[in-house]
Amino acid sequence: MALSKDEKLDIIKKFAIEKGDTGSPEVQVALLSASIDKLAKHLKDHSKDVHSRRGLLSMVAKRRRLLNYLLKKDEARYKELTRKLSLK
Repeated sequence: MALSKDEKLDIIKKFAIEKGDTGSPEVQVALLSASIDKLAKHLKDHSKDVHSRRGLLSMVAKRRRLLNYLLKKDEARYKELTRKLSLK
């Protein structure tokens, strides 16, 4: 269920603002979104996996907090990121 090293590196390269950037909100949200998608697919097959569901909810909440921070800090970056990730 976790992202592989190659998947993480691809996401980091795609969303990094500058070289070596792994901590910007864009990268963090992109990594969380990929993990959320993977975990959501797992939960469709394993609907009674309550522990994974709890982890999914915490990841969604963390992504929401990061998006709220980015919206307050720079609305243009927020809109660009939500467009790239096709988030609501």
